[in-house]
Amino acid sequence: MTASNKVVVLVAPTGGMAFKSQNPHLPTQPDEIARDVLDCYNAGASVAAIHARLPDDQATCNADIYRDINERIRAGCDIVINNSTGGGVHGDMIRPMAGGMWDTVWEERLKGMDAGAEMCTLDACTFVGSFGGKEILFNTSPSRCRTLAEEMKRRGIKPEWEVFSPAHIVQDAATLIRMGLDEPPYVFNLVMNAHRGFQNAMPYDPKTLQFMVDLLPRQSVFCVSGIGPSQLQAGINSLLLGGQVIRVGLEDNLYYRHAELARNVELVERTVRILREMDYEIATPEEARRILGLPRGDAPARPAYAGGGPA
Repeated sequence: MTASNKVVVLVAPTGGMAFKSQNPHLPTQPDEIARDVLDCYNAGASVAAIHARLPDDQATCNADIYRDINERIRAGCDIVINNSTGGGVHGDMIRPMAGGMWDTVWEERLKGMDAGAEMCTLDACTFVGSFGGKEILFNTSPSRCRTLAEEMKRRGIKPEWEVFSPAHIVQDAATLIRMGLDEPPYVFNLVMNAHRGFQNAMPYDPKTLQFMVDLLPRQSVFCVSGIGPSQLQAGINSLLLGGQVIRVGLEDNLYYRHAELARNVELVERTVRILREMDYEIATPEEARRILGLPRGDAPARPAYAGGGPA
């Protein structure tokens, strides 16, 4: 098979929103997250998109917690680690503002880059999220987008451009790419079907996905975060449009099917089965690094992975 038949399976096990009360299988503590990621790696995942949580399960970008998670994962496998700089919608990631709104804490978001991950999310967007009776401002202004991109480049971190609308692609991300703050392949995560909670986000349907894919820069690699019941359909749809990464996990979808709560490894196993029936090959972590452009070509070389995967 050609390289285009290789598909990267990305698992997002936790996220920064849901709680164990919604799905008891949601991993929130370092040992739980690491065990889940190892199970998913053994099932075929080659990238893990990690969110950290405080001991009370609330969201955080605390670098020490991220570092603990990352080290536990690397002790067991060589999966690509992608740490979030978005954080979440509770915990130490938000604080009250005048007038009854809440704000995401910019200084906390920056800590997501300080735990040695190969990749980090770069949320090139500003919006208001509505969760738990709160309106939460997620302010990633043009100067903040530039700070994130510059700091990732300085650290040798590959950005995953997380976008919620066409404007985030053609304005925020495209501006920084033209400035030379990323190099191809450009890695995009198109977040879709989050429009009920995030102002200006796009619903998922095939035509809307096609429109957003058509706006991506040339030499882009992309996946879709299909929120809720659109996860599987959006993921397969993205592959048919030329994507080489398919994303699954409890961050985006808590259910295996209607009324049946999922486990991360079950979502990965189902995806791998479908991909093999479609005659795709599952990319190894080494192949995923080549597809995603790791390590970055425009930054100092990062230390090589020194751990040993499972036999």
